[in-house]
Amino acid sequence: MANHYELDRVLVLIPVRDEEATIAKVIQTLQTLGLSKIRVVDNGSTDRSAEKARTTGAEVISEPKLGYGQACWKGLQQLPSSIDWILFCDGDGSDDLTQLPELLEKRPYYDLILGDRRATVAGRAALTPVQIFGNRLATDLIQCGWHYRYHDLGPLRLIRRCALDQMQMRDRGMGWTVEMQVRAVEFGLRICELPVHYRPRQGGQSKISGTISGSLKAGIVILSTLGYWYGRRLFKQLHKQLLKTAPFLR
Repeated sequence: MANHYELDRVLVLIPVRDEEATIAKVIQTLQTLGLSKIRVVDNGSTDRSAEKARTTGAEVISEPKLGYGQACWKGLQQLPSSIDWILFCDGDGSDDLTQLPELLEKRPYYDLILGDRRATVAGRAALTPVQIFGNRLATDLIQCGWHYRYHDLGPLRLIRRCALDQMQMRDRGMGWTVEMQVRAVEFGLRICELPVHYRPRQGGQSKISGTISGSLKAGIVILSTLGYWYGRRLFKQLHKQLLKTAPFLR
């Protein structure tokens, strides 16, 4: 496991909404692993999620405007200059955080380190049919459009701060994760996926996979996000080709 100084350069970012039953245990597990820089973004909770997080020792920021990407973006504002890495995880207790040392040990070699839930029996068993279908569709589309094979769009991810700054993330909803993975390929980042265990959420109700309407909305957002970035990719390729064939357009 990394030494204390190295872990002080990692900021854990946890967007939450109505997860008072689980957030304290998630924070305590992170602290046990030596991660003390923990920032919780309360994304419109109507319960005591913020109070529980603050009492357990996390920094709490309020973001009333709903949206996973909105919460992540808000949490990235005014970061301490000492932070080199951002660790994203969920506050519902579904991520197996005991595997974090494996992700953290890969930092010298990669820029984006992702937890692959589909690579473990427990992870596959915990995913809903909607999640399985959505992940497969999105990763297949990324392979078709960007020629890179991902296996999951999981929430547990560790990214180098300078790489994330370079991406200038624009999505403020459920397209945040897929945008990050597409942009990572476009910027030529060193990417690694590691098998991680996953379990059903330990409290509350999912805002996405818990309802049919939520699942449909998430699917539409992910597809539209991929469509936007693929359109930009095609435009750049076409523009480059035009410049080759017609230099006077420069």
